[in-house]
Amino acid sequence: MRSLASLMPATGRDVAVDLGTANTVVYVRGRGIVLSEPSVIALDSLSGEIHAVGAEAKRMIGRTPATISAIRPLRHGVIADFEVTERMLRYFIRKAGQGRFAHPRVVMCAPSGATDVEKRAINEACLAAGARQMSLIEEPLAAAIGGGLPIAEPSGSMVVDVGGGTTEVAVLSLGGIVVSESVRVGGYDLDEAIAADVRRRYNLALGQQTAENLKIELGSAWPVEDDMKAEIRGRDLVTGLPRQVVLTAEEVREAMAEPLAAVVAAVRTTLERTPPELAADVVERGIMLAGGGALLRGLDERLRQETHMPVYVAERALECVALGAGRSLDEFEAMHRSSRSATVRHR
Repeated sequence: MRSLASLMPATGRDVAVDLGTANTVVYVRGRGIVLSEPSVIALDSLSGEIHAVGAEAKRMIGRTPATISAIRPLRHGVIADFEVTERMLRYFIRKAGQGRFAHPRVVMCAPSGATDVEKRAINEACLAAGARQMSLIEEPLAAAIGGGLPIAEPSGSMVVDVGGGTTEVAVLSLGGIVVSESVRVGGYDLDEAIAADVRRRYNLALGQQTAENLKIELGSAWPVEDDMKAEIRGRDLVTGLPRQVVLTAEEVREAMAEPLAAVVAAVRTTLERTPPELAADVVERGIMLAGGGALLRGLDERLRQETHMPVYVAERALECVALGAGRSLDEFEAMHRSSRSATVRHR
C-alpha cells in the first residue's frame, strides 16, 4: 500500500536543515546549499515583532537599544527557546525559496547526545515552522556522508564535528554509528574562555563579537606563528572607561586550553571504546574534522600529536553536515519510519 505522504501533492522541494548553535545551513534537493546564516534573531521585546534574522541580526548583538533583543535561540546544539526557534526556522525555510504556502519534507540534524525531549522539541519546532513531514539524522552521520567517507562499507571511519555549541565524535561502519561521544563544548565556549581570560588578566570586559574575532584572528590549538598580535578594545572594569590592550597569539591559545582539552578528551575516549578492527581502519584512513571549529588553526596538528593518527580537515567543513543531510533526502521514507518507531519506543 502506498504511504499517505506519497499520495499528497508535492507542495515544496525536500529540504535538509543543519540547525546549529552558531549557523543554520539549508540544503534544497536539486539546488544544493542555498542558505548559510548565523542562528540569530532580533526581536522587539514589547511587540514581539521580528527586526532581523541571520547575518543582519548578528551585527546587532551587544548594540541594541533596550526595546530590541538580539538572541541565539539554540544552546549547545539544542533548542533553548522553542517559540523563537520556530519563527527563525520558518524564516530560513521561506528564504531558501520555499514559498509561504509550501510544506516541504524536512530532514533536521540533531546532536548524537541529544535527549528524547530535546529531539522532540526539534521535531515539533520543524512541524510548527511549516514542514509536512520531518525526520532526524544524527550530526556525525550527516558529517561523514557530507565529507564523502565510505560509511556503507564494513570498515571504520571516524569523524569529529566541532560546532558552535557541541563537539560530536563518532566511529561509523555499515551505515551506522558504532561508538560516539557528544560533549557540550564548541566554538562559543572558546569565545567565552577568551573573554574570561582577558577579564582576569587585564580587568577588561570584551563583547562576544570581539572575543570571536580574536579567536579567528589569533586563535590556535597548537603553536603557530606566536609572534602574531592584535589590539583589542573593551571596557575597563575599574574605571568604567574604554581601554585598549595588545594580546598575543600565545595568550589566546592559553585562554582556550580548557575547552580544547575537553575536545581532545572526547576524541581519546571514543578511540578507547572503539573495537580493535575498526580502530585499525581508523589508523589507516585517519580522522576527519568537520564543523566551523575544525577551521581553528592547529587543531588538526593538536589531535595528530595527541592520538598519533592522521588527521585532516574536510574539504567543505562548514557545510559538511548540511550536505550529508541533503544527500540523505533520497532515503527520507526509511529515515522517517525509523525515527517515528524510535519515538514510539521511548514514550
